[in-house]
Amino acid sequence: MAANMYRVGDYVYFENSSSNPLLIRRIEELNKTANGNVEAKVVCFYRRRDISSTLIALADKHARELEEEMENSEMADLPEKQKHQLRHRELFLSRQLESLPATHIRGKCCVTLLNETEALKSYLDREDAFFYSLVYDPQQKTLLADKGEIRVGNKYQADITDLLTEGEVDGRDLEKLEEKVWDSSSSLTEKQIDQFLVVARSVGTFARALDCSSSVRQPSLHMSAAAASRDITLFHAMDTLHATGYDMTRAIAALVPQGGPVLCRDEMEEWSASEANLFEEALEKYGKDFTDIQQDFLPWKSLTSIIEYYYMWKTTDRYVQQKRLKAAEAESKLKQVYIPNYNKPNPNQLSNSVKPALVNGAAGAAVPAPPGPGPTPVLGRACESCYTTSSYQWYSWGPPNMQCRLCASCWTYWKKYGGLKMPTRLDGERPGPNRSMSAHGLPLRHSGSPKFAVKTRQAFYLQTTGLTRMARRLCQDMIRPRYLARHPYLPVNTAAIKAECALRLPDGPQKPLSPKPVDRKPLESVVRYLEAHPRPAKPDPPTRGSISTGSLTPIKSSPILNNGSPTILGKRSYEQHNGLDGSKAKALTPQWDIMAKRVSDAGRPSASQQDEIHELD
Repeated sequence: MAANMYRVGDYVYFENSSSNPLLIRRIEELNKTANGNVEAKVVCFYRRRDISSTLIALADKHARELEEEMENSEMADLPEKQKHQLRHRELFLSRQLESLPATHIRGKCCVTLLNETEALKSYLDREDAFFYSLVYDPQQKTLLADKGEIRVGNKYQADITDLLTEGEVDGRDLEKLEEKVWDSSSSLTEKQIDQFLVVARSVGTFARALDCSSSVRQPSLHMSAAAASRDITLFHAMDTLHATGYDMTRAIAALVPQGGPVLCRDEMEEWSASEANLFEEALEKYGKDFTDIQQDFLPWKSLTSIIEYYYMWKTTDRYVQQKRLKAAEAESKLKQVYIPNYNKPNPNQLSNSVKPALVNGAAGAAVPAPPGPGPTPVLGRACESCYTTSSYQWYSWGPPNMQCRLCASCWTYWKKYGGLKMPTRLDGERPGPNRSMSAHGLPLRHSGSPKFAVKTRQAFYLQTTGLTRMARRLCQDMIRPRYLARHPYLPVNTAAIKAECALRLPDGPQKPLSPKPVDRKPLESVVRYLEAHPRPAKPDPPTRGSISTGSLTPIKSSPILNNGSPTILGKRSYEQHNGLDGSKAKALTPQWDIMAKRVSDAGRPSASQQDEIHELD
């Protein structure tokens, strides 16, 4: 019951899509709409996958600087898998508010500001635990450090001098270290000081009557007198009295100099009504984050002026009225809401219907299922995250054309943390079990194409690992390569083949298998065969008239075009390309006929050369 009760201030999961990860929000208000539904006004938190890569690089740089400042190398000592999962626990706070139906709540989580004293690994040890250290602005696309840290160090604390021992004299000049602003042992009595303060308020009221801007802001005498009674007027009167040596005559004359009465105004009077409304609106949105108030609402005001105005504004009747109004609104709003568990099936859920056995037989064989609600063996592709092939439920994941899927455990991790348990090639780290493999378990390397899982026109090649080549020999009864060669589109369960190969490998021969011996005939028999079967004489091509042979340059004629053939050989038959007996060769053109005849005549030895060859034989 308590787990389904959600209150203001809780960090919760919201579901806005059946396939995307859950949203993480903090409940600010619970309101009941006119039709009886409950809406939650929430603060948005963003994951790393929700912001741009440029801002991710800035966040990583901030994390490294924070580690160097704290002299903590814990992140560098973590394994790659834990580093990968720790990135899923990092969130970015935003000032953005939105309203979502309370029925979309899917559970509670815990989000905390990154603590310097807490180990990063502790977030991995706890379920539904997240941390944040930066504030993300979705409109400006910026990241800023959160102002919630405790400022400790030499930059923020003063250096305290050592305690003086008994009898030790302080050698510092105290008059230079402090300034006296009031003397309580003066000759004036309390009554005389109060009378002087009344005179100072009267002078302040008269000065506001003479000032045009003040007469517009305080049109009545009552408002001018109230403004003249503020602390700024009293502080000026007491400073004047101390500066004149507590002489009443000189102090009154200083209040009304030669040019007219002195007018002292604080921030409450300097600010206009529109500026006051902007400040209240900014305070409602940002709270006491005065830097953001200055940047987004009041850039023409100094930070000192805004802070001073805030503490004076808290003493006004308007602050008291707003506080009472908020308390009344809080009484009328819901304090908590009960949301039952969501148990409807997910549209990405795949059916566990039994499929026909696979080609390799091992994974397709009938495996007895354990009794009860245990996992049911599911055939087909492995899980994209943990590479398991058996799960009681499967979910489709990723682009539809890739046909990836996750097991039940990895699907829950994906919905909560917005990533996979193991780094995958979709994250740019390493390939998964299904995306970079061909139908027969061979890793497939592309030539730089970003669409690694989609067949493109770019060249690629298959690289077979040593384990794959060994599995082909040890597990031939499972693979049936001759059958697979005739059916290249049948799926092969490579995980089962690897498992079977690992079982058979210790029993296999320790020495590498020798290649199959080939019976090669001796060279003498080859020579005798060639002598007994000489090459038939090539018939002379028909001559077409007498042509001068004084030059080896072929006769000019129309050029021979290669009509769309991919090679320079032109359109010839397969037998002509490979020197096989086939269709009759086409008649050569006259000029190429002459060239062939001249080349053959030039390569034929003369009669004297033939006699020398016979003598050598």
